Amino acid sequence: MTTFQEELLPGTRRALAHRIAVAQAEGRTPSLVAAVVRDGRAVWHGARTSIDGHGPDETVQYRIGSITKTFTAVLVLRLRDEGALDLEDPLEKHLPGTGAGEATIAQLLAHTGGLAAETSGPWWERTPGTLRPELADILVDQPLLHPAGRRFHYSNPGYGLLGALVEEIRTAPWHEVLRREVLEPLGLSRTGIRPGHPHAGGWAVHPWADAMLPEPLEDFGRMAAAGQLWSTTGDLARFAAFLARGDDRVLSAESLREMRTPAAPAELTDQVDGSGYGLGLRIENQDGRLLVGHSGSVPGFLASLVLSVADDVAAVVLTNCTSGPAVSSVASDLVRIVAEAEPRMPEPWRPMREVDPSVLELAGQWYWGTTPFALRLTADGLLSLGPLTGGGRRSRFRQDGEGTWKGLEGYFAGEALRAVRRPDGLVDHLDLGSFVFTRRPYDDRADVPGGVDPDGWRGIG
Repeated sequence: MTTFQEELLPGTRRALAHRIAVAQAEGRTPSLVAAVVRDGRAVWHGARTSIDGHGPDETVQYRIGSITKTFTAVLVLRLRDEGALDLEDPLEKHLPGTGAGEATIAQLLAHTGGLAAETSGPWWERTPGTLRPELADILVDQPLLHPAGRRFHYSNPGYGLLGALVEEIRTAPWHEVLRREVLEPLGLSRTGIRPGHPHAGGWAVHPWADAMLPEPLEDFGRMAAAGQLWSTTGDLARFAAFLARGDDRVLSAESLREMRTPAAPAELTDQVDGSGYGLGLRIENQDGRLLVGHSGSVPGFLASLVLSVADDVAAVVLTNCTSGPAVSSVASDLVRIVAEAEPRMPEPWRPMREVDPSVLELAGQWYWGTTPFALRLTADGLLSLGPLTGGGRRSRFRQDGEGTWKGLEGYFAGEALRAVRRPDGLVDHLDLGSFVFTRRPYDDRADVPGGVDPDGWRGIG
């Protein structure tokens, strides 16, 4: 396996340091701490602060706001994987009486459940959770503002309900389940619902004066699963590596790919090209680079975790101010700096270990009508189908039984590809969800739906 060199180049390190220095100065934040992850490990930490002679390091805790939602989503996917629930289950099946039970678990994860963005009562992030002791207290009088499943509408109470779902099934407090099932296995010893020493204080910076005001630090109670956690760049760097690779003690790589798969579009008013939301993860396409992660914002703190799976680079940025630097843009820039300055080395090409003649027979050029496609057999045992030139429908296929293959992505995701053979055993055509692919354009020897004109191809005259 080819890996990056262990340390970043000096020029790359200086570019990273310059980016966070600009962010801290122009964003007017008391402190800013950042980390970069490459090849599954932290390779850079940086910090800028307003206090001379003092700089927070990767062990200093900051509140991470809605990055907490990604942790909650991991817990829910764990329950799904062990069979305790199905993502298409309505919430009512497991947590009756909320008034929002017609929304499915998947819809709550993807913010398509139709729930209000915020809780009832006073601003929940600046008031004690004891004001909302019951689930009913976090929901507005009409919990569903939109029909469930019809639109993306970010909902903090939705994740409060998911935290309660975890507690109902596990019969233990959400934060204890999180510690036992995620934090401890991943070695995230500096992540939890309450801060420990050392931690940053949360501040509001006056918009028109270089003055600060301390923000209250409240326990969110029933809303903890939506934004309560404190963490460090050291812990979040390890969490980012987990989100890219998986860890079978916590959640498989396959389930994490599902979390990173778009489940809802962004609102048109704030949509970035190609952006959307998966299951507890935001997804954005920036200049051709697919980024996944989450941001966080609570009074006194801003946070962002951004990951590019293709580049195998992630970044974490934490600050202790209510408004200031655009931390998601900063984190994205840190990923871009490393990915462009020190691009990932491709894995060496390696041949297949074994070749199945009946599968090898399928490789080569095929025609869908008159459009030429190439079917390739790759070393990982998959079939790859796509147009020979230009854009078009592409997909990889995994064997799903004798002579049958299942599409993994794109238009053909979940669709069955099979080789249809003649009585003599030769391949007549490929059938892909009723589409017929033949060895020649509209091959008159193959079973083409609608038949082929017996006079064949001709000119105008």
